[in-house]
Amino acid sequence: MMGLGRLLAATACVAQLASAFAPLSVRNLRLSSESDLALEPEGDFTIQASTDPTLLYPARTIKVPVDHFHNDTKYEPHTNDTFDLRYWFDATYYKKGGPVIVLAGGETSGVGRLQFLQKGIVYQLAKATGGVGVILEHRYYGKSLPTSDFSTKNLRFLTTDQALADTVYFAKNVKFAGLEHLDLTAPNTPYIAYGGSYAGAFVAFLRKLYPDVYWGAISSSGVTEAIYDYWQYYEAARIYAPKDCVTATQKLTHVVDNIILNKANAKYVQKLKETFGLGNLTHTDDFANTISYGIAGLQSTNWDPALNDTSFGEYCNNVSSNALLYPETARLKKDVQELLSVGGYGKEVKTLTNQFLNYIGYVNVTQVQSCDEDQNTCFTSYDTEFYKKDDLKQTWRLWMYQVCDQWGYLQTGSGVPPNQLPLISRAIDLNYTSITCREAFNIYKPSDVESINKYGGFGISYPRLAIIDGEKDPWRAATPHAIGLKDRKSTISEPFILIKDGVHHWDENGVFPNETAPNFPPKPVEEAQRAIKNFVQAWLQDFKKEKSGHGGHGHGSTKP
Repeated sequence: MMGLGRLLAATACVAQLASAFAPLSVRNLRLSSESDLALEPEGDFTIQASTDPTLLYPARTIKVPVDHFHNDTKYEPHTNDTFDLRYWFDATYYKKGGPVIVLAGGETSGVGRLQFLQKGIVYQLAKATGGVGVILEHRYYGKSLPTSDFSTKNLRFLTTDQALADTVYFAKNVKFAGLEHLDLTAPNTPYIAYGGSYAGAFVAFLRKLYPDVYWGAISSSGVTEAIYDYWQYYEAARIYAPKDCVTATQKLTHVVDNIILNKANAKYVQKLKETFGLGNLTHTDDFANTISYGIAGLQSTNWDPALNDTSFGEYCNNVSSNALLYPETARLKKDVQELLSVGGYGKEVKTLTNQFLNYIGYVNVTQVQSCDEDQNTCFTSYDTEFYKKDDLKQTWRLWMYQVCDQWGYLQTGSGVPPNQLPLISRAIDLNYTSITCREAFNIYKPSDVESINKYGGFGISYPRLAIIDGEKDPWRAATPHAIGLKDRKSTISEPFILIKDGVHHWDENGVFPNETAPNFPPKPVEEAQRAIKNFVQAWLQDFKKEKSGHGGHGHGSTKP
């Protein structure tokens, strides 16, 4: 059985994979569900802190309404039912008058977030402020299940608005075990929310929509702008990946596209598939998708080796090397040279041949060899019967439904401007990336991104709302730090921080004190976490001033 540490790290990667709506094969959707379920063994599950075997975080629940909005026709037929929303807390550092620090669980089981009670941002803030640290699970994920299955009809309650209302209900009604004698509900107690990625946007909206309940919020890599065709996902790799990796990927992708999208070269399509070892894969768009995963790995890089996925660096080292790294591909040399010529790069055969062979070798090792079934079974996104499954084991349906219904983020190659070479094939278009929307949920129209963007999008701003992003994050293009937007002045009231060299919510995780070393965590991460601690402490001083009748306008803030 996989060790708990590795299981949590793997879950974080699966969550990132789910958030990154590159089209997933049916097999990958199935594997994502299996990974989710692996975190939820039968019986009561608790996680033991590795620094103290006696410290446990038992799961707690609070009953919340399934439907908070009986006047909204979107949720018809309405219901008066309630369900158990799961949470965990640590009051180790609580001192009278301290805050409640709520980490929004986002689009995964809350179990995968429990490490942040031990180390990382929740631990750091709870210790610095004398607060209670909380992990709050998002409805429908983990064991916070409002409905008996995940049918499209029953997923109507899986919206950001409903989940925000859950988070408010929690703050107004929670009673922490062992602290029942204290009133730790909002607004009498200051609540500070933290979230990363989808959860980052979530807490930004939470602060703006419910300012009387949540005193402050920290949006890390918060994707506050919903975008239907999110071709910009690969822009971070294009701008920040090693240039030789980018150039090689663009040229080899262009070769592929010149063959599969040009009817004049139709007779070479099968030869191209066979050269990659994917000759039995029926759909050409499935083929294009299967060979595209390497360049998508930037999001999963992390400063912490325990969470870092090295596949992005491995891919770049492979595809940019002029040396032949896979001797077994040498037999394909003539075929590759012919394909390069047909694909429009005959003049660069000498330079690109070994890079193309290394690309083929990489795909063979990472994809082809992993398939012990029919290739269509392994790599296709076309499977009507699979998409009909909607029992509670089909957790892949959850984030996919949110994507199709509201958030978008379909990552295409076709959306890349015509004057720019894409990093993934233009065959990966909106029609292909929306297969799941049509087949699983009968959604044929674009995602209702306006239902999200009405809350502020790129321009979201509010007192005591911090915006923190990573310079090299593939999701930066959906945040207020998107390249091309006007920079903002960072203040204590509205911190605006871009982590140098950072990727996806790098400020969230941390290490135990005895694991720190010079430049570990990296200085930009350490500085961001120190800034978070400082401005949250300032926010809490404002709370005390306001409650004591001395006003809450300190530190350049504006009272909401």
